Amino acid sequence: MSRSYNQVAGTSLERIAALSDGLFAIAMTLIVLEIHVPVRESLHTEGELWRALIALGPRMVTYLMSFLTLGIFWVGQQTQLNHVRHANRHLTWIHLAFLALVALMPFSTELLAEFITFRTALLVYWVNVALLGVALYASWRYARGAALLKPETTDEISDAVVRRIVVAQTLYAVGAALCVLGTGWSIAFIVLVQLNYAIAPRFSSDALG
Repeated sequence: MSRSYNQVAGTSLERIAALSDGLFAIAMTLIVLEIHVPVRESLHTEGELWRALIALGPRMVTYLMSFLTLGIFWVGQQTQLNHVRHANRHLTWIHLAFLALVALMPFSTELLAEFITFRTALLVYWVNVALLGVALYASWRYARGAALLKPETTDEISDAVVRRIVVAQTLYAVGAALCVLGTGWSIAFIVLVQLNYAIAPRFSSDALG
């Protein structure tokens, strides 16, 4: 029986994972490259250096927030791939869309660092994170609906994956909404949410990353 191109294209999970690892690594590197060492010629005393380092605070905060964001989504994607038997063309393109949004993180991070007190910059950053969540949710729902999951992936595991995405995105939305009080409130809340998700697996036996 002959098979069409669409039936054989994009079936390698290993290639998706390899591309994801490389792109996440690049994005994580780019977000730190916007933190520049103070110019030596403009600083002459210890006090001036300290003031210059303090001025880098907003960029350090956005770097920390974005590194945690990328780390959480990398773990989330890898968790999903670990439960998939094989990919197909449609699933591969969903993950490529997800990676396109990952590639936008250095831009939204730099925008927020440059305009950290502007609500618009905070909302652009949140939209980037929200779309990442939508793409990750879509990939799991599609894999489940197309019977691409491994036989040992129980409904309990599947529900836990969905619940983790939905709860996290809800908390991110709450964080974004806090910008009506000030972007500082939003950033502080989002960082706390991220730290919780980064540390939570140590305390929760059913956490999936």
